Amino acid sequence: MSKSMFNAPHFQSPEAAREYLEALRWGSERVCPHCGTMNESFATKKPGVYRCRVKECRKDFSVTTKSVMESSHIKLNVWLQAFFLMASSKKGMSSHQLHRALGITYKSAWFLTHRIREAMRAGGLMPPMGSGGGAVEADETFVGRRAGQPKRKSAWSHKNIVFTLVERGGSARSFHVDGVRIVDLQPIIRENLSREAKLMTDEMPSYKEIGREFASHDTVNHKQDEYARGDAYTNTVEGYYSIFKRGMKGVYQHCAEKHLHRYLSEFDFRYSNRVALGVNDGERADLAIKGAAGKRLTYRQPN
Repeated sequence: MSKSMFNAPHFQSPEAAREYLEALRWGSERVCPHCGTMNESFATKKPGVYRCRVKECRKDFSVTTKSVMESSHIKLNVWLQAFFLMASSKKGMSSHQLHRALGITYKSAWFLTHRIREAMRAGGLMPPMGSGGGAVEADETFVGRRAGQPKRKSAWSHKNIVFTLVERGGSARSFHVDGVRIVDLQPIIRENLSREAKLMTDEMPSYKEIGREFASHDTVNHKQDEYARGDAYTNTVEGYYSIFKRGMKGVYQHCAEKHLHRYLSEFDFRYSNRVALGVNDGERADLAIKGAAGKRLTYRQPN
């Protein structure tokens, strides 16, 4: 791993990293994460620790309070290096790779990777996809093995099922689902798509009924080797799956079913903030760091 990419001051020292994080998270308005009050705190004798002036609060906090970095003994500049590596690696970076690149223990690297994936998870109310008549492609794929399910030669009954929506020229949203029946897919499509959207799918029957609820619904018949018919195709979402599967098989190799949703968040995040949309590696890492606020993941909360 080249060391030149970590020449910036915030990658070199914990103090510079803390200042960088404060500027990124607070800017000029320091916010108490306990009560939400702005610019009503003062510095304590401990570097990087502040105390809220609000009488009802009066709690101490730092830039990592109520974030995935809270109570971590890993140096902040190492956290920032890990954020950058995870955000800039197109197919992902395993805990073993991170442990070798940063010179930390495997346990620490595992701790970092899962918490950074949590930071990458999209939170809050997201805008509907396909607003203004945009095309949204939907597809499903199968990965890994379901917990407690023996490997079988037939179909995909032992596999984990992933369902993904990709807006052309925009973001991706992936879901770990129980099956590909109407009851499994329709609620997700309704919750995430604008009624103005142009839905693009394959010929699977589960999409037929829900397709009537949108501006249009075009399908391609893969069973008859049809992959594009004018603007009707699912090549974009299949391209997403190509990256996802290369990462899961070539980089991560094994993913427990209970952690699959975190890996999906990671691949969705990088895809939705890719270079083609004008987001470079540094900006993508900063977005992930900002996403760390308000999220916690402890060893007692493995899922």
